[in-house]
Amino acid sequence: MRFKKNTKNRSSDHEVTRLEERNDPKRELRGLLKYTVPIIAIAMSLYHMYSTGFKMLPQAQHRPIHLGLALCLTFLLYPFSKQKKHQLIWLDIAIAVCSLFVTVYLVVQYLPLVARAGAPLPFDLVLGGFMILIVLEAARRTMGWGLVIVAVVALLYALLGHHIPGPLGHRRFKPGRVIEHMFLTSEGIYGVAIYVTATFVFMFILLGSFLNSTGGAKSFIDLAFSITGKYRGGPAKAAVVGSGLMGTISGSSFANVAGTGTFTIPLMKSVGYKPEFAGGVEAAASTGGQIMPPIMGAAAFIMAEMTGVPYGKLIGYAAIPAVLYYVAVFIMVDIEAAKMNLKGLSKENLPILYDVLKNGGFLLLAPASIIVILLMGFSAIKASFVAVCIVLIGSCFRKNTRLTPRTFLEALKNGALNSLGVIAACAVAGLIVGTVTLTGLGLKFGDLIVFLSAGNLYLALFLTMIACIIMSMGMPTTALYIILGTMIAPALVDMGVPIVAAHLFIFYYGCMATVTPPVALSSYLAASIAGANSLKTTLTGLKLALAAFILPVIFATSPEIIFLGGNVVLALKASVTALIGVVALAVFLENHLIMPLNWLLRSTAGIIALLLMIPGSITDVVGISGFVLLVAYQCMNKKSHIKRINV
Repeated sequence: MRFKKNTKNRSSDHEVTRLEERNDPKRELRGLLKYTVPIIAIAMSLYHMYSTGFKMLPQAQHRPIHLGLALCLTFLLYPFSKQKKHQLIWLDIAIAVCSLFVTVYLVVQYLPLVARAGAPLPFDLVLGGFMILIVLEAARRTMGWGLVIVAVVALLYALLGHHIPGPLGHRRFKPGRVIEHMFLTSEGIYGVAIYVTATFVFMFILLGSFLNSTGGAKSFIDLAFSITGKYRGGPAKAAVVGSGLMGTISGSSFANVAGTGTFTIPLMKSVGYKPEFAGGVEAAASTGGQIMPPIMGAAAFIMAEMTGVPYGKLIGYAAIPAVLYYVAVFIMVDIEAAKMNLKGLSKENLPILYDVLKNGGFLLLAPASIIVILLMGFSAIKASFVAVCIVLIGSCFRKNTRLTPRTFLEALKNGALNSLGVIAACAVAGLIVGTVTLTGLGLKFGDLIVFLSAGNLYLALFLTMIACIIMSMGMPTTALYIILGTMIAPALVDMGVPIVAAHLFIFYYGCMATVTPPVALSSYLAASIAGANSLKTTLTGLKLALAAFILPVIFATSPEIIFLGGNVVLALKASVTALIGVVALAVFLENHLIMPLNWLLRSTAGIIALLLMIPGSITDVVGISGFVLLVAYQCMNKKSHIKRINV
């Protein structure tokens, strides 16, 4: 890409590097550990490539191997605290070795364990208790205290909940029964979440690692700039498109901001955007990557397992709302550029589309292949393996993308290390799900939502939204989705919301945690890169992402928009009305259409947006008519305004 380099760009790169180093909890690898960790990580990646591409062991063996290797790496790589970052504590090595011992025990003894199901040996329970503790500690080291506290409360509820009077209580479970349920069944640690990470999620993380190593990730950014860079507010639009494309690979808004923000934010500032707006754009665009098919992060794969909907169909259902979200952000960026009379980048400062496609376009085939393979009826496991193979084979055709033995091994290592936080979170989420299934808490929680909402769907959706937002402040999207998908989604389904819409509803609010104050991590990182005020950047990012807080209500009450029901005409009608509603929402938030709006016209735009979000033919007709009249009124005023100036 032929962008001009400047000291501002370099200084923001250094600033982000310092921020990442300060916040990186990993210990410095020295001595024997410097070689041991990469070897284990590479072995882990190679094992998963072989398992997904050729032959997978029975799940009772495959899942323990997957989690055991991840736990071993976690305790070797993540210290007990930041103060111990430069030290290697022998206790960590001991725990890592014990994690492998538990793995070997489960793999070797899996047939005897199946045979004595329901009657575990005392040694089985000792190992199970140990495994629960180290899984909690691994999650604390990689993800912080939020998820761990929720899991501990869940375990205490399983052990002591029989003392609670009323409907929230349950029958007594002995500690051995709880440990057995969490350790020796597919309802606890080794449940559906670990199954998903052990099969295709790990491979998609590995895919992102290979794309970074071959330059495929950079090709996404170059492609976005070559298409949108010449238009007004081009860098901001490129940030929206590029971050959306990057998000389909990484599934992490924080990683998107770090990967694309260091480049797009300085360019947005250079063409006239305020630092707070530049940071907000990057935060909102990067967060949307989690809801954009085809990959959508780990939670989407778990959703496919929990709902029983094939992943290929699931991404089809999720596509329209994701596109509408980016349309809303894109329009607000364009309106802001129009208000500030901003221009695009000059031709000499933009990459040439032909060169982008020639040099790295073939690497873009990998994400596209996922959709094709899923539509052909193959599993997500097979799609993930084929996508990785396409990157490896495609990268060989050009020197600048070709992997050397060193970069190949580096990509394998990074893929494994990047997966550790997700695996630890899913293992701990398994403890919470295990508590729900053991005690029947999910049904009780669902009944509580129905009771508090008095059967009113909109009130139930509002209560669910509040629960999602509050809980998402302390835990990652994947873990939040697993918990609320188990506890609350069934209640929404009982109230008439289709199962896919109910689970997508929870998923959306979990994703938006990274731009929701007070714990808006993506916005904070973007503010640091932009050198902007954190609070103003967070509020700007929240405003730009507001469509994602409204869209779930639309597809929960009007499931036609996600093509449920099979009626194409209704689906198109719902999509068009939602699109106009999203545009009206952007106009209301930015207080500008063709020209600035007065308070009456702005209020009208807000009312139109609300009308088009309420299902019903009357509200649709009134909303669309109102928007047409609003546009016509602005056009007439603009002409008269020009005439007055000429006179």
